[in-house]
Amino acid sequence: MSHDPHAQFDQTTLEMIEHSPVGAVPFTPTYQDSLKRLYASHQVYASADHKGGHVTVRSLAKLPLFHAANFDALVAGAIKADDLEANPAIFDRYLAALPAALRAKAETHRVKVVGRPAHHRKHTGTGPEIHDPVHSLVLVPGTGLHPGLPGNYLYGSLFETAPGAGGAGSHWAIQLHDTDDGASTYDATSLPEVLEKLQEVFASAPFHLSELTALGFKSN
Repeated sequence: MSHDPHAQFDQTTLEMIEHSPVGAVPFTPTYQDSLKRLYASHQVYASADHKGGHVTVRSLAKLPLFHAANFDALVAGAIKADDLEANPAIFDRYLAALPAALRAKAETHRVKVVGRPAHHRKHTGTGPEIHDPVHSLVLVPGTGLHPGLPGNYLYGSLFETAPGAGGAGSHWAIQLHDTDDGASTYDATSLPEVLEKLQEVFASAPFHLSELTALGFKSN
């Protein structure tokens, strides 16, 4: 049994948020004090879908993650990073998993989240092969200084920061964003290092971007 005198009431607040269609609680001092405690302990975030509403971490923990469908094959060394599932397909799976009422709003973020199509450079047949930098989309439940995408998702990518020829000598990073200026970045010196870190990120979701400092990320 918890010795926290507020534990039972805070549990009631969590349940009320989860049962409210807009994540609302009464605007009374008792409930507002409970919200402050729950926000401070990272059990509740501001809802990305309902202004003034809230969402619980335990409800976000039930949501799927979105990344290249063949990410495990990359980790296992069965494919190259260049062969990862294309970003538009990852975003399409995210859209399909959202409630129908949120899809139109989520679609407005496509260009910002997916990025514009890469114009791959053709190899002329002379000299070393030209290697286009890898940029692979990830979406995970969570929040930052500002709410995330519809459905309460942070978005970002695994990407090469300094591509080498054919991937040799490349440097890598992971960056995650909320929908405004909140961001958190991890820099790595090798693909194995960044893949291991990304698996830690997936295992830790949902989270507030500030919590990623515990995994070695730097916040903006």
